[in-house]
Amino acid sequence: MNTVLSPSQVPLPPASGAWREGDPPGRRQWYESRTPLGLEGGGQLPAPRLAFETWGRLAPDRSNAVLVLHALTGDSHVTGPAGPGHPTPGWWDGLVGPGRALDTDRWFVVAPNVLGGCQGSTGPASRRPDGRHWGGDFPYLTQRDQVAAEAGLADALGIDRWALVVGGSMGGMRALEWAVAHPERTGALLLLATTAAASAEQIAWAGIQLRAIRSDPHWREGHYHATAHGPHAGLGLARRVAHVTYRSEPELQARFGRSAQAEEDPRSGGRYRVGSYLDHHAAKLVRRFDAGSYVVLCEAMNSHDIGRGRGGVRAALGRVTARTLVAGVDSDRLYPLSQQAELAAGIPTADGLRVIESPCGHDGFLVEVEQVAALVADLLP
Repeated sequence: MNTVLSPSQVPLPPASGAWREGDPPGRRQWYESRTPLGLEGGGQLPAPRLAFETWGRLAPDRSNAVLVLHALTGDSHVTGPAGPGHPTPGWWDGLVGPGRALDTDRWFVVAPNVLGGCQGSTGPASRRPDGRHWGGDFPYLTQRDQVAAEAGLADALGIDRWALVVGGSMGGMRALEWAVAHPERTGALLLLATTAAASAEQIAWAGIQLRAIRSDPHWREGHYHATAHGPHAGLGLARRVAHVTYRSEPELQARFGRSAQAEEDPRSGGRYRVGSYLDHHAAKLVRRFDAGSYVVLCEAMNSHDIGRGRGGVRAALGRVTARTLVAGVDSDRLYPLSQQAELAAGIPTADGLRVIESPCGHDGFLVEVEQVAALVADLLP
């Protein structure tokens, strides 16, 4: 017989869903810099560490390495089951593995957890050299800082040039930064549902999410990691807002319409099915993510401008020498196709704009694996 727990009986999540020292490592490996990382905004981060996972075997001439870069709440676990150390299955499970588009019998696939993240890489939930959590004292990062850390990882692995760098959304921002900052190290480039610079609307949506987290009384200016309660309400609200922007209006209407959640009446405080759906995604995120990382990564995304200090976007895109495919999702209202069209027009080596057909909005680059696989095949014949 199944036992249904009341809300008061459901165990509270820990203050942070971050991976912590002593947790099962899963498939993670670690790279730790021996020197401080100088930051674009000033100052430095001492001895930053990146968690990463690999699949396949690096060729003797090191020519078969592929870099996969995750989006905002992703991590290094691109493929594989959930299990000890990995709270969720691989987020691009159908793309990486033997016989798949990124065939690990042929390619050596590397996926780092982004600097500032919370699944093994240095971030707000990590401890400073003095043993305290970084918390709200964690420094402001940009995409360029994050790619600088990833370049250190590539050096440690002995990889001078990636056969392919691929990323979508926030991962696409870093993939573009790789191709502009390190053109000699980027052989091919796949940009999915991303942009040359964060737009006012994207910054506005992120700003609402940041306000939600920082307004939570358990936020404590970011210093909550050693407490019993983290800013779960704020992080959950941020996730609800974000998830609406990740999907499309027609898809939400088709899936949920105006239906009430089973055995609930919206006229007396009950939920609609679409509200229950958002609650579900919020509850999942607060158990596997860290609010401080969410803040740091949103701010890094807001900072994204590939043309900053490089003579503008057009001049920066002109630096790309990698064979490039740019693709967007036809129903994406957060990163509209016009942004990918700008990339395709500005990158000299881009082969036009490809369109992923999907009802799923921005998340289409994760959902439509077969269409993404076809793009990979075009770049890695």
